[in-house]
Amino acid sequence: MLEATDLMVFYENMLALNNVSIRCDESRIVGVFGANSAGKSTLMYTLSGIMEDIRKKEEMSGGERITVLGRIEYMGKEITRLKPSKRARLGIVLCPERRRIFNESSVLENLRIGGYLASPKQAKETLDYVFQLFPAIEKLKKRVGGFLSGGEQQMLAVGRALMAQPKLLLLDEPLMGLSPLIQAILVRSTREIRNQTGISIIVTEQYARPVIPIVDYAFILENGTAVLEGTKQEMLGNPDVRSAYFGVEEEGGKS
Repeated sequence: MLEATDLMVFYENMLALNNVSIRCDESRIVGVFGANSAGKSTLMYTLSGIMEDIRKKEEMSGGERITVLGRIEYMGKEITRLKPSKRARLGIVLCPERRRIFNESSVLENLRIGGYLASPKQAKETLDYVFQLFPAIEKLKKRVGGFLSGGEQQMLAVGRALMAQPKLLLLDEPLMGLSPLIQAILVRSTREIRNQTGISIIVTEQYARPVIPIVDYAFILENGTAVLEGTKQEMLGNPDVRSAYFGVEEEGGKS
């Protein structure tokens, strides 16, 4: 499906990603975990192609110099320099950190905007699916996005991304700032999306504990470097990882 090899991203003199390699196979859920500023969003921007847009805009305006190195292959084709719009048409769709919905548009309008790549039939079927997946926002479909709760906005953001007909869905910190109850709903919905549609998913989070039950494979980022990778069983079997990222301490500690 997607394989990125030796990705390096420099912001002027700061190294944001350092030789990161990541792979997501078809119909898999891959987790990428790390603290703030570990490079998670930079990785997602690079995979989705948004980093290419940012790099070119900075270059044209004489702003911060951004350098991107490495190789990204998707479904057997190199896409390292492909524009984000073309990646989206191939099925790579990003649901960004902090939701970024259209606050002045209704729930229904947000979803329809997300369906710009879909045929009328696909748009209708996906809209029905989004409301099945998130019944809470179906009841609010005429409400303006800015008046939704944080959890409702995140459901809307995921639904809008689904409307774009992804084959690979990139979820950047979808649980940020949400209650445990809403986190559980979103984690369950993420698993259902993969199980019901076959869409591959890469999800980033600072804390792995809510997400680890649904991932097939995981990577740990520290200071822009992938320091560890493995199956969820291998991650859970590592006491240092359990303590640092899953909130689980060893003997004598508290979970």
